Amino acid sequence: MQRGKRTYGLTVCAERIAIFKAISEGERGFDAIAVVTATDALTSPCGACRSYSGNFVANIPVILSNLKGKVELMQMRNLFSQAV
Repeated sequence: MQRGKRTYGLTVCAERIAIFKAISEGERGFDAIAVVTATDALTSPCGACRSYSGNFVANIPVILSNLKGKVELMQMRNLFSQAV
């Protein structure tokens, strides 16, 4: 497989799992979504998570953080143009 042609389509990320679970429990209102990783660089939700999340939480804050205390606040709608 060539580099850059990999797919993770058979996986489900933590962000989608959290939304699936909340919706299955009857939750429909979301205040924010947080993505915390054990990496130096902050990690935003993947394109699939952005797309799915946009159906439910398009106008909420996304809190990006790592275990070293770096934090950045973005709006979900602003992440759509940054999907890779």
